[in-house]
Amino acid sequence: MALMDRLPKHLFTNRGWGILAAGALSLGCAYVLGRRDLLTLAVLLIVLPIVALAGVRVLKPKFQVYREFNPSTVETSGTTTVRLAVARSSYSARHVIMEEQLPPRFGEPPAFRFPARSASGGTSRYEYHLRSGKRGQFRIGPVTAEFSDPFGLSLRRHAIDDGDILTVTPAAVELPVTGLAGARGNDGVTATRIRANPSDDDIMTREYRHGDPMRRVHWAATARHGQLMVRQEESVTTPEATLILDQRFRAFAAGTGSVFGGHDEDSDLVTSTNFEWIVTAAMSITAHLAERNYSLRLLDSFGGPAFRRSRSAPDPEAEEFSALGGLQAIAEGLAAVELSGPRHTRMEHHRSEHSPEHQHSAEHKADSPGATSAENADFPFNDRLMDKLSAHRLRGPLLALVGNLSLAEARALAPAAGYGANAFALVMTDASRNNEEVLEILRLAGWRAAAVTSKTPLTAAWSAFDEGGIVEAADAAMDVRRGAAVPR
Repeated sequence: MALMDRLPKHLFTNRGWGILAAGALSLGCAYVLGRRDLLTLAVLLIVLPIVALAGVRVLKPKFQVYREFNPSTVETSGTTTVRLAVARSSYSARHVIMEEQLPPRFGEPPAFRFPARSASGGTSRYEYHLRSGKRGQFRIGPVTAEFSDPFGLSLRRHAIDDGDILTVTPAAVELPVTGLAGARGNDGVTATRIRANPSDDDIMTREYRHGDPMRRVHWAATARHGQLMVRQEESVTTPEATLILDQRFRAFAAGTGSVFGGHDEDSDLVTSTNFEWIVTAAMSITAHLAERNYSLRLLDSFGGPAFRRSRSAPDPEAEEFSALGGLQAIAEGLAAVELSGPRHTRMEHHRSEHSPEHQHSAEHKADSPGATSAENADFPFNDRLMDKLSAHRLRGPLLALVGNLSLAEARALAPAAGYGANAFALVMTDASRNNEEVLEILRLAGWRAAAVTSKTPLTAAWSAFDEGGIVEAADAAMDVRRGAAVPR
């Protein structure tokens, strides 16, 4: 039996190898004894397994596989139910052992027998459950089947479908209510008459329509227009929030506090522990604001759509999201968002960033008149981002989730506080760097900034925005809006 276990099972079964051995023995006996009948038997015993081997590789039974995930996208640590329906497209009377191939993180692949005992209409249905502790996109399947010839001499395993992609989104952390939103109504909306930037629908009067009560007639407007005019209902608009999601490799992969692990086990996401914290924060904050009827706008640190490089995004070029559909699109976009940009980190760059030569070079790159060139486009928090923010100036809070910042990058980001009704920044840091100067630059420009690490509880970081310094930050932000210089 030990010898039989060593023989390759992808060619013949134990039975097949036994018949081949019997054929070889018969051939030897026919040669020694000169018996023609033994020679005939030997040829039959040798040819039969070879024909069976060729048959299972050429004649492949055809199947149709239908796979459904419920829910179609699942949050990390959540459970999705996988439903399989397998139908035979070609006739075969034999039972087949099938196996669903899974990434290693999901454990042992489920195996099942086709047709199932409860098969109806030629279709067998199966069900199992999956759970992932990490976000990403994972290929579930294909279903592989082990086929054998009618005599059971040869085996062949091959895939009968291509598999399907399961999207695992980051789970949102429930955040406490803070003063981030400012003055809002109970339903999360604000009347247009108290908005800093009125929109086109802020019309105070309109033409009289049948059924309008006479008490709403605006007589002065009626006299001016020469026709009956009534007071327009106070229009209500949805509050807006803009979130800047930093995705730069250099900002998250350097330092001892953010251990970069390369490609994740069975997902090819380029990520780090610090960046995973930021992704969870982005999901939690957007969910928190969406529950309060905010429309959301997500940008990267260069002013482009935040999910332009996310393979899981339903619309990679989308920047604006609203309602439950928008929140779902954000969750799917965050499922496969990853670090991008140059992957070499030079520690001497960080060590020398406080030197006058380094600061002068970086400031010149970010602030010089020629900064609209391609060189400036590669610098984070550039003019393109500022133009995007100015288009929605003061329409709602501005939030920045950023990695390790140099002083020059902090100075480039600082003026953005003037474009939000309130400005909040979570700055990822690590033990190898002192970000006090970075935070000071942001706070003097009007940001409510907090330094975080991958071990910081998100709820504590969020609550920190309400702990002191709010009046000072608001006054500083107002100074910026009035044209005060950004601290240098």
